[in-house]
Amino acid sequence: MKSVIISRTLQSLAPRARIARVIVAVAFAGLFTAACKGTTDFRPVTSLTISPTSATVPVNGTQQFTVVAKDADGRVLSVTPTWSLVAGGGTLSSTGLFTAGTTTGTFTNTVRVTCSGITATATVIVGPGALLTITVTPNPATLATGATQQFTAVGKDANGNVVAITPVWSTVNPPGSINATGLFTAGNTAGTFPNTVRATQGAIFGTATVVVTAAVVPIVNLGTANNFAILAGAGIRCAISGTVTGATSPADIGSSPTLTISGFPPCTFDGSIPLPAVVATAKGDLTAAYLAAQGQVCNRDLTGLDLGFFDGSTPTKTLPAGTYCFSTSAGLTGTLLLTGSATAKWTFQIGSTLIAEVGSRVVLAGGAIPNNVNWAVGTSATLRTNTAFQGNIMTLQSITLESGVILLGRALAQVGAVDLIAGTVVITKP
Repeated sequence: MKSVIISRTLQSLAPRARIARVIVAVAFAGLFTAACKGTTDFRPVTSLTISPTSATVPVNGTQQFTVVAKDADGRVLSVTPTWSLVAGGGTLSSTGLFTAGTTTGTFTNTVRVTCSGITATATVIVGPGALLTITVTPNPATLATGATQQFTAVGKDANGNVVAITPVWSTVNPPGSINATGLFTAGNTAGTFPNTVRATQGAIFGTATVVVTAAVVPIVNLGTANNFAILAGAGIRCAISGTVTGATSPADIGSSPTLTISGFPPCTFDGSIPLPAVVATAKGDLTAAYLAAQGQVCNRDLTGLDLGFFDGSTPTKTLPAGTYCFSTSAGLTGTLLLTGSATAKWTFQIGSTLIAEVGSRVVLAGGAIPNNVNWAVGTSATLRTNTAFQGNIMTLQSITLESGVILLGRALAQVGAVDLIAGTVVITKP
C-alpha cells in the first residue's frame, strides 16, 4: 500500500516538473533572443529606432541619443542595448550620450546601438565652436594710389576650425575706402597705414595693414607727332568754322596715307601741313606712343564706371595720377577732375569707344598739365556738343568733334579721319 502511494505521488509530480522546465527554458530562450541585459521583458526584439538619426553638435558639445525597441507586434520593449562609436568624431557613453571632439566634419553612421543582433545607426555633424579669431588677408597689402585690392576674412574657433562669418568691413585712419564685400580702393595719399582694414563680426575683429605707393606712370613719348594738333590716317575735315593753334609752338596738321584735308579755310591753323614723308614718320611715332600707352600696367579697372563719377568732391570721387583701364567703352558725363602736380601723369586705356557727352568737361587742377594726360582709344572717340576736353586723344580709328568743342590737347587718329563737323571747334596744342 505504501509503494502505491509513493508511485502515485511521483506520477502527480511529473507533469508539474515538466511545466516548470518548460517555463525556465522559455525564459532563457527569451533572454538569449533579446540579448539585451537588464530586460525584464522576454519577447523577441524585432526592431530598433535611434533618435535623432542625424545631429549637429558643436566642438566639445553633447547630444543624447535614445533608442526604442519593439517586438513583432509593434509593442515597445524595455531593453538595455549596447552603444558604440564607429567612425569617430568624439566619444559615446554606455547610455548613448555623445560628446564631440575638436575636429569638425561629418561622421556618417558613427553612433551605433545594438540589441539582439539588430543594429541602428545615427550620423553626427561636428561643427565649429564659438568664433574666437578673424584673420584678414592679404596682410600687408601694397598697392598704388587709385588701385583696388580685394580683402578676405576667415573666422576660426579656439581649436582652429573655420567658422562661417559675414563680417562688416571698415577702415581706420583710412588711406582709401572699402565696400561691403571687402574691396578696397586706395586714395591719393602714399604711406604705410597699420591695421587700417578691419573685418568685424560681433565683438571679434581682424585687421590688415595697407601700404599705398605713388603710381608710376611711364612717359608717353609722341616723338614727331608732338608737333601736330591734328594727325589722321584717312583725312581731315573742318566745317563752317574752327581754330587750331599751338600754345607754345605752331600747331601742324596732317594726314597719311590719305592726304585729303578740307575746310581750311574757312577753318584756320597757325602751323603747316608738312610733306607726306614727315607726316608718315609722325604717324609711325603715334602708333608707337599708342602701343606704349596701351601696354602700361593698369592700376585700376574702371570698366562700367562713368568718368564723371570722379568729380573730386570726396576722396572716393578723386582719381589720383595713374593708369586706368576700360575693357570696352568709356564715357564721360559731367565733370572729370584730375588734380596733381606738373609731373603727375594719367593714362586711360580704353578697349573700344570714348564718348564725352554734351557739356561734359575734363578739368585739371593743382598744376597738372594736358601733355601728361593720354587717352589710348581702341576704336573711335566722339566729343559731343560743347564738351571741354583735355589731353592727347590717340585713337586706332576716327575722332569726331561736334559743335562748340574745346580741346586743350591733340586729336591723333591712326587709321580713320578727324572730323570737325559742326563748326566753332577750338583745338589748342599744349
